[in-house]
Amino acid sequence: MRVIRKYANRRLYDTEQSRYVTLEDLRRLILEEVPFRVEDAKTSEDLTRTILLSIIIEQEQGDGEAEVFSNDLLAQFIRVYDMAQPLPLARYLEQGTKLMLEQQQRMQDQWQQAMRHSPMELMRELAEENMRFWQQTIGPTGSQGEGKDDGKGGDDGDGKKQ
Repeated sequence: MRVIRKYANRRLYDTEQSRYVTLEDLRRLILEEVPFRVEDAKTSEDLTRTILLSIIIEQEQGDGEAEVFSNDLLAQFIRVYDMAQPLPLARYLEQGTKLMLEQQQRMQDQWQQAMRHSPMELMRELAEENMRFWQQTIGPTGSQGEGKDDGKGGDDGDGKKQ
């Protein structure tokens, strides 16, 4: 894993390439899927998360068209931090974003292969994948036991036998 050291003067130093780097350089590493860790030069404290947030802030402020987080969404995130039992938001966002990126890549691959499937077939496959995602994500935390049929012909909820 590549180690980036952050100095008190806010400069970032890539120990592998022996040069100073910018947030843009780190953004490119992310796009190239190069793993790295940012650490404080004096204490070796892990600062990776803080730097990643800085990259997001820079991107959000850089181009109005690239805005991902609306003011309302950011306010909702702040409210999640104040909940007595915070939602498993990180897991949900990670999985949802991963799914979205995978689907985007899949869509691009499909177009590059000159549409070996019809557009309707591709959309059906994406819809099935979305359904599996939601069942896996929400299923374990949803109400348990609802809709299960044990095959014994039990009460259907209105007092009648099935």
